[in-house]
Amino acid sequence: MPIVMIIYYILSICLIGMLIYNFIKEKESTTDMLLYLIVAIPFVLRVLRVK
Repeated sequence: MPIVMIIYYILSICLIGMLIYNFIKEKESTTDMLLYLIVAIPFVLRVLRVK
């Protein structure tokens, strides 16, 4: 597995973590919570290697 791919997966996992943190922290706006989930879906699929 090339080093670039490993770095790519690490960055994707970090972004997922930040999105989940913001999702949990958001208490007022349900639309923002939904947007965090929608943005997180492609990163989760990349980490799981689903195309």
